[in-house]
Amino acid sequence: MRAVLLDSTHSTPAIGEVERPRPVAGELLVKVAASSVNGFDAATAAGYLQGMMEHRFPLVVGMDFAGTVEAVGDGVLGFAVGDAVFGVARKPFLGAGSMAEYVTVPAGAGVAAIPAGLPVAHAGALGLAGSAALDAVTAVNPAAGETLLISGATGGVGALAVQLAAGRGVRVIATARPGAETGFVLGLTGTKVYPVDYTADLESQVRAVAPDGVDAVLHLAGDPEQLAGLLRPGGRLASTLIPGADAIARADIDVHAVMADTSTQTLSDLATRAAAGTCAFRSRPPTHSTRPRRHSPPSQPVPSASFRSPARKPSKRRNSESCPLSLSSALDQVWVLRSPVPSATAASTSR
Repeated sequence: MRAVLLDSTHSTPAIGEVERPRPVAGELLVKVAASSVNGFDAATAAGYLQGMMEHRFPLVVGMDFAGTVEAVGDGVLGFAVGDAVFGVARKPFLGAGSMAEYVTVPAGAGVAAIPAGLPVAHAGALGLAGSAALDAVTAVNPAAGETLLISGATGGVGALAVQLAAGRGVRVIATARPGAETGFVLGLTGTKVYPVDYTADLESQVRAVAPDGVDAVLHLAGDPEQLAGLLRPGGRLASTLIPGADAIARADIDVHAVMADTSTQTLSDLATRAAAGTCAFRSRPPTHSTRPRRHSPPSQPVPSASFRSPARKPSKRRNSESCPLSLSSALDQVWVLRSPVPSATAASTSR
C-alpha cells in the first residue's frame, strides 16, 4: 500500500510502498479516507521523539484517521465491515501511522463511529485535536460568565476549545494576530470573542478585558509563566505542553497538565458535538512566516484516499471537503490528495 514514510531519523517524508497491515485479534483494519497533520507528526519527522519512543522504519507517520472498516480481527464486538469510523492510531511504538491507505487500530480504544451529518474529512481531523481541546476545557471547568484565556486559539486544539468554551456561556479571550487570524477566531462561534494580539503587549490587552485577572487559562502556545501571571488568585490553568503541574512556579493557582484522552467515549462525544454543530471546522487563516514557533499552525484535514507526488502545486482553494495542503514543517515536500469516498450515512447503511 502507499503511505507517507520516513526511512530513517531526520529523513524527508516521502510517499512509498509498504506491506498492507493485517488486523490481529481485537483490531480493526480501516481503509483510510482522511487524515490530518498534527504537531506530533511534525515532531516525529523532525526527530524530536528519538529516545522517547521506539521507532520502527520504514515509519508511517500520522495519528488521526477516518474511513471505513475493511476487516475485523478475532473477538471484535461493536464494529462490522463497512462501518464508517474515525479515531487516533496510537501504539506503543512509532511506525504504523495513519497517513496510509490502511491502518490497524484496537477496536476497544481510539476509534468510534462517524455519525450521520459529520463529513469524513472533518472526522479525519477531529480525533487528536478534539480530544485535547475537550480535555483541556474540562480540566479548568469554566462556568458560564467566567473568563477563559485561550493561548493558541488559531491552532487545531485552540479553535475547537474556543467553540467548546463558548458553548458553556464562557467569556473567551483568544490570542490571534491582527487580520486573518483575528477574523478566523471571530468566526468560530456566534457569541462574542475577545481577540488579543500575542505579538504585542499581551498583559495590557488581557487586563483591559479582565482587570482582576482571568478565571482560567488554556496554555496551548506561548509562555506558560506569563500566562499564569494573568490569572486571578485561585485561578486554573490547563496546558498541553508542560510535563507536569510543578512546571509552573505560581502556588496560588491550580495547574493541570493535559494529555489527550482518545477513548471511544471521548471520541463519540466529540463526534456527536461536531455533527450537531456545537464545534465545527473552519478554513484556517494564512500562516505567517513571522509566527513564533510556540504558536503552532492549526491541524487541518488531509484527505488521503490516494497519494501522489506533487507534479505541480495544488490549488490554493481551502474547501474543507477537498483540501490539499502542504504538510507543514518537516513534511512540506509531501502533498496528499483525495479521491471520492462514501458519506458516513452511505457507509453506515451499506452493511
